[in-house]
Amino acid sequence: MQLFNKTLLATALLVATASAIAGSGAEALAQKSGCLLCHGVDKKVLGPAYKEVAAKYKGDKSVEAKLIQKVKAGGAGVWGDMPMPPNSPQVKDEDIKTLVQWVLSL
Repeated sequence: MQLFNKTLLATALLVATASAIAGSGAEALAQKSGCLLCHGVDKKVLGPAYKEVAAKYKGDKSVEAKLIQKVKAGGAGVWGDMPMPPNSPQVKDEDIKTLVQWVLSL
């Protein structure tokens, strides 16, 4: 029973954190950073929709750091042939982390 209660509490904290991130202007940050030129929240533009990204990595506890690095350095091949350009140094590290957490919360 204690394990169930701890799991329930952890889930509630995750949901509350995701809601706070989503409500904190992360979408405005994505707009300001140029992310929404290539990504939509609900639909593919040049790159995948953010909700597709969230669905692909749902439950993967190690993905946040990997995606932060990918956003910083750029990459290609996971979502097709269209490369994603690097976003560092023009987007601050803490902003990239906020954006990745927001995307994963969708």
